Amino acid sequence: MSTIRLRNVTKRFGSLVAVNRADLDVEAGEVLCLLGPSGCGKTTTLRMIAGLEDATEGDILIAEQRVNHLRPSQRDIAMVFQFYALYPVLTVAENLAYPLHYERIPKAEMEARVSRVAALLELEAVLHRTPGQLAEGEKQRAAVGRAIIRDPSCFLFDEPLSRLDIEQRQVMRGQIKELLAGLSKATVIVTHDQLEALTMADRIAVMRDGIIEQVATPHQIFTEPANLFVAGFIGTPRMNLVEATLTEGGESYLRFELGGQQIRLPIARPGLAGGSSVTLGVRPRACEFVSESGIDTISGEVDLVEPMGAETLVHLLHGDQDLRVVVDRSTRIAVGERAHLRFEPGSVHLFDESGGRVEPAP
Repeated sequence: MSTIRLRNVTKRFGSLVAVNRADLDVEAGEVLCLLGPSGCGKTTTLRMIAGLEDATEGDILIAEQRVNHLRPSQRDIAMVFQFYALYPVLTVAENLAYPLHYERIPKAEMEARVSRVAALLELEAVLHRTPGQLAEGEKQRAAVGRAIIRDPSCFLFDEPLSRLDIEQRQVMRGQIKELLAGLSKATVIVTHDQLEALTMADRIAVMRDGIIEQVATPHQIFTEPANLFVAGFIGTPRMNLVEATLTEGGESYLRFELGGQQIRLPIARPGLAGGSSVTLGVRPRACEFVSESGIDTISGEVDLVEPMGAETLVHLLHGDQDLRVVVDRSTRIAVGERAHLRFEPGSVHLFDESGGRVEPAP
């Protein structure tokens, strides 16, 4: 069965802990994205799965077999690198067929597989060309094709779209997702691009400083971030994170003090005492401007207005806090204007002093 499992996997480079006690399960047919900023340990994790780096501690299992002691060629994986790694003197057809020579595939079957993969990735017209004669998108498709032409236990992708322009990325995201959906293989994709992760993954593992902060579906990552890092990392424009003090609570509301203003929100949260330091998290699209201030509004001065086509991004200064609000492009608002902001009911995320998510009352 095609599965990938990590059990307490750690990688040290001298005193540097690049990956710290990582636990992951990737099931057959599942696409998991390792997402995080540069240097967070995601590529090192992928390289340990591939056997290109040795794990300092822990166990790596592929198809339910421990593979720590196996060389990359013995792990039955296919990997697509950030830099396409195509053989420059071989044609696209020869590059696609190259992995099959080691498996002693008969020539007729080899040609049939090359034709099938070429059709799948729209490479028929360039099969006779060498990599130097290809566009970037064609090179990427050829690299993907060389990986999927075999029948490995699992697939690994290292930043597969990072060298493509925006239009090519949109096309390749859809093509790779469609390809993987029909292969029933455990797949791990490394990316720093949250849009790629949100659109391509069945689940996302968000990493920071070698630690996996949260593993969940794209919807859960977006709507239920486990902590302040995940909340601030996922979403464009990024989530508003406002430091506040809980001053009063009732059965159906909490009152906060933030930046010298009081605000009452219709949420009930257990386990927090008055005087607790908290952070309120609100997505820019979960905010709205209202005509008058009230007990449930924040007031400030419009500092910047950024047209984004169908929408407009408005920056509201509340003290030294920059609050981002996405409104319809028809909304008329000017820099320097005094404005009042209300959060949509049920849209506020609450994080405690340690940065952890505070779950809502049942």
